[in-house]
Amino acid sequence: MDLLKLDAEVRTDMGKGASRRLRHADKVPAIVYGAGQEPVSITLAHNKVWRAQQEETFYSQVLSLNVGKKKVDVVIKDMQRHPFKDLVMHIDFLRVDAKTELHTAVPIHFINEEEVTKAGNIVVHNLNEIEVACLPKDIPEFIEVDVANLEVGHPLHLSDIALPKGVTSVELAKGEDHDSAVVSASVPKAAKVEDTDEAVEGDAEETTEE
Repeated sequence: MDLLKLDAEVRTDMGKGASRRLRHADKVPAIVYGAGQEPVSITLAHNKVWRAQQEETFYSQVLSLNVGKKKVDVVIKDMQRHPFKDLVMHIDFLRVDAKTELHTAVPIHFINEEEVTKAGNIVVHNLNEIEVACLPKDIPEFIEVDVANLEVGHPLHLSDIALPKGVTSVELAKGEDHDSAVVSASVPKAAKVEDTDEAVEGDAEETTEE
């Protein structure tokens, strides 16, 4: 099964009641819009959508929808899930143009975390994805961030992350004050308490000696 290709049918029956009936029939109501074209309401098989949405590439890569005899390239802009059931309620798809830059969130893969943890520190993921701007063909599957040399008090920011050619950070483009921390290292709470206790004991000893 190609998780980036889904078959869809044009939907003509609208309204909340119609959407409810579709879900009972194991269908997912959705809409396709953008690229200067009219929005089109569609339905997809829930079992295929549920399987596909478990993969991170489903959210960042260009998907191919077969709507009748027409193929439409899209990315996901929004997906609604049921609060406690294994159920996708609705999906918004945005059409993509091969020649038009788009914004999409790409997951981060952190590597070499063991180099930080073996020193007794904790790796804190401040971000789990980065919103990027690029042409559809340049969307990376993920962005790799090496934290081997991460030190406490010296987080890695967006400006420290090397992005693939043709890919830029949407946040950084807004200015230096949007240079968010991506990942940082911290000392475990237990270690902080021990350090504090030792410092207090040391102060007490010095006071006694005086």
